[in-house]
Formats: sequence, C-alpha cells, structure tokens
Amino acid sequence: MNYKICITAAGIGSRLEELTKYYNKSLITINNKPAISHIIESFSRKITFVIAVGYLGEQVRSYLKIAHPNYKFEFVKVPKYRGKGSGLGYSLLCCRNKLNLPFIYISCDTLFEGKVKKPDHNWMGFSKGKNISQYRSLKIHRKKVISIFEKGEKYKDLKTYIGMSGIYDFKKFWKSMIQGKNISLIQGEVYGMQNLIKNKIKAYDFKWHDIGNTKSLHKTRKLLRKKKSLNILEKKNEALWLVNNEVIKYSTDKQFIKNRIKRAKLLDKFTPKIIASNSHMYKYKKVEGQIMSEILDFKIFDHFLSHSEKFWKIKKINKLQKNKFQKYCYNFYKIKTINRTKLFFKKFELKDNIQIINGKKIPKIFDLYDSIDWKWLSKGIPSRFHGDYHFENILFLGNKKFIFLDWRQNFEKLLDYGDIYYDFAKLLHGMIVSHKIINDNLFRINWNNKAISFDINRKYYLVEIEKKFIHWLEINQYDILKVRILTALIFINISPLHHDLYSRFLFSLGKYMLSEEINNA
Repeated sequence: MNYKICITAAGIGSRLEELTKYYNKSLITINNKPAISHIIESFSRKITFVIAVGYLGEQVRSYLKIAHPNYKFEFVKVPKYRGKGSGLGYSLLCCRNKLNLPFIYISCDTLFEGKVKKPDHNWMGFSKGKNISQYRSLKIHRKKVISIFEKGEKYKDLKTYIGMSGIYDFKKFWKSMIQGKNISLIQGEVYGMQNLIKNKIKAYDFKWHDIGNTKSLHKTRKLLRKKKSLNILEKKNEALWLVNNEVIKYSTDKQFIKNRIKRAKLLDKFTPKIIASNSHMYKYKKVEGQIMSEILDFKIFDHFLSHSEKFWKIKKINKLQKNKFQKYCYNFYKIKTINRTKLFFKKFELKDNIQIINGKKIPKIFDLYDSIDWKWLSKGIPSRFHGDYHFENILFLGNKKFIFLDWRQNFEKLLDYGDIYYDFAKLLHGMIVSHKIINDNLFRINWNNKAISFDINRKYYLVEIEKKFIHWLEINQYDILKVRILTALIFINISPLHHDLYSRFLFSLGKYMLSEEINNA
C-alpha cells in the first residue's frame, strides 16, 4: 500500500536542557548516531518521510541529506516552534497537505524495538513497565484501544503510549484535528486519535526508549551502548556520528568544517577521503582498522613512530614566514591558554589562588605563566601536523599501516603546517589521560578551598610507552621540557570544555604538572 511516515522534529527540546542548545533534539546522539537515524533505518527506503522542521531546521535537513541520500524526504517548515500557538499539534497541521493518505506518525524522541505495522488500519503503540503518570496512557481491551488518557492518570492496567501511531482513516483524523484546533494544538496527534476510537484502533506492544528528557536519555544511552561503540568524548558544539558504515563529522562552526575539508586534502593518504560535505558537516567511509588505544604494544608503537616520522614532514619557510610562525605559536600557546584559563574561572566561579595540590604548595596559575619563557616555547618547528594526535584518533590497519582521524582544522591561522611540538604534546597528553580512563571514571578529584587532591588509574603499558616516547624524543634531539610544558598547557586549555569534575581534574593535573616542570627546568 502507498503510505508515508511523518516525524515531527520542530520543537526546541526544552526538557533536554543544555543538550539542545547546539543540536535539534532529533540529532541527539544514541550509540554513535542521531536518534532520527535509528527511526529512519527501521523502514524501507521506498517509503517517503515527511519531516516537520523548525528549531535548527536547516541542521536536520543537511544531516538527513548527507546521512541518508537514498531515502525520500519531504521537509515541512514549521514557522512557530516555541511559545504560544506552537506545539506538536501545530507541527502536524503544518504537514497536513503532504499527508492526504494513510501515514505513520512518530515523535523524534521515540526510539522503539519491534516490527512496525503498516497503516492499513488504525493503531497505536504502547509499552509496559513505564511510570504511566509521566506519559499519556491507553486503556486496552482485547488488543484494542478503548480510552486515551492525558498525563497524570494512575489507574491500574493502563499502558504507556509511546508517541507512535498508524493512521488509516486520515480524512477523519484531519477533520477532528482542524475542528478541535484549540485543543489539538496542545494534545497533538492524540486528539485526532481520540476521534478514531469508534473506527477501531488496534494496540501494539513495543520495547520503547524515551529520550525526551535528560534522565531517560542517559538511561537509554546506557542501555543501548554497544561493546564496540566508538570511544568519543562529547563536545557541546561538535559531534562524530557513524551511520551506514560512514563517519559524519558535525560542527556548528561553518569555518571549522570548511578548514577541516581543506586540510583533508593537504593530509592526503594519511587521512580518509571526504566523499560528501555541506556547510556544517562532512563524511567519509568508515576505515576498517583497530583503534590504537585498544591494541597498543611496543612493536606497534615502534611502527607508529616510524610512520609518524614520514607524516611529520618538516616545512621549509623563509625568514618572514618564520617570524609569522613564531607569532602564531605565541598566540596559540600563550594567548589561547590565558583566555581558556579565564573561561575556566568564569565557568566555575573561581579565583586564581595559591593551592595545595596533592600535598604540594602550588603558586597561582598566572604566576606560573609569568615563569614561562614564552619566546622560547614559541620557537616551534614547522611541519605537517595533525593537531589532535592521540591514540583514539589513530587506526592501525595492519602491516605497519596507519590512518589518522579527527584532525585539527588549523594551527592558529595556518592550514598547511603547524608546530611539530604540539603533536608531540598531544600524543603525550593521551598517554597520561586516555579516553578510556575518563569514560570508565578511573580518575579521582577532591577539590575544596584548602586543598586539592587528584589521582588517576593509568595502565602500566601506557606508562612504559610514555618512557619509550620520551627516549625517542631524546635520541632525536627534541626538547623534552618543551613537550612536557606544552602537555601541561593542553590539560589546562581543555579544562573548561567538559563537565565539572573532569574539568577540575584536568585543571589540577595541568597546574600541578606545569609547576613541576618549571621547578625542574
């Protein structure tokens, strides 16, 4: 039969709080891909999807076009997506002209497991075992819906409505939605379904995951996380998604994406080839390999260093370029660090104080900065660079071959070269604090006004790899002190970009390490 699927993704997702500041709620990540992809991939590519878009609507359009180019989409712009007059019912009514046939309605924050029936009859999806009072509920008798209740009902034997319905009698559905417009704007599709009960509405049981609020979202993420899912630290305005064996990088910053694409061409053969892009995202085919952090040993690390030596091709620059390069290094290291430090203090409402960290008296952070010879630190070595060079961003392909992922978009204003020391420091920072340590909460931080203590549960092999790397730097006559100071600054720089405890841990570690290196200089 001919039918469509309607997904409403126009709202601002206020119940998800800060999570939807940069993302439309349909793009919230669940197990390495946006929620809306989980829904779409449950259906045939032959079916047309009608997508209601409003808040960050272009984001949704761009994503679906690049992630699912073989699916058919019809986008409907919803002018009012917040405030009076907005709501689910309004979004649906905006889609009416494209839904003059049987259709399936699905809310974009509804994830389900189970086969979906065609809308060759009226039906509603329900789930058992949820807190019914938080959701609309259904009274079911002999597998048919006989009553629909608003939120707050606590009667026994009610089932939770999951926000998914099949609408066969679409003419009667739309007639009731229009006639009861003042109510249907608020109640959404439920108002139209109320008036189809006489026509019979079947009830189907689904395993349901609600991602419409922060509590249920975190629960769903935990339940659906696969053992071999990508080990990615989330950022507020960036995402990395894996869809249909393709990797999609997203950012709210258009220049960020533009520079990433340019640098991918400069890093040819060392990074995956970009096969599609738009202003906010690009994609490449997933590379089959093993993440370095998962298979690292001394032999592989030796192969990796040999490969890196080829990658870190030194750039010959003239005197004028050299002066500019040192200025860029100065800005990238000192100015950026100062700004990030101020951001950290502002974010957590803190002041720069002398602190006792792990039993040692550590000066104010800005006093430590005054002790750094920034001119010396800024005398970098221009080379081809990655910019976020750690084991989570490196794949081992076997036979001494590697591919680099998630490269940095620039080095200050430069795209074709940067400071080799920054890659060294990034590599060392990942040896000290790996993504696995953070994801598994293998760190501890106690922060109060009198004293700070922190600890980290590092793997033995990473400690030994660090020693091997330091030895490599030494025999190649690189400045180890410079690498270690830059590593400390990296911890401080990324400290305001994460959640409270992790941010404080990073700042404490960076400040403590910086003090140690300055004292040992």
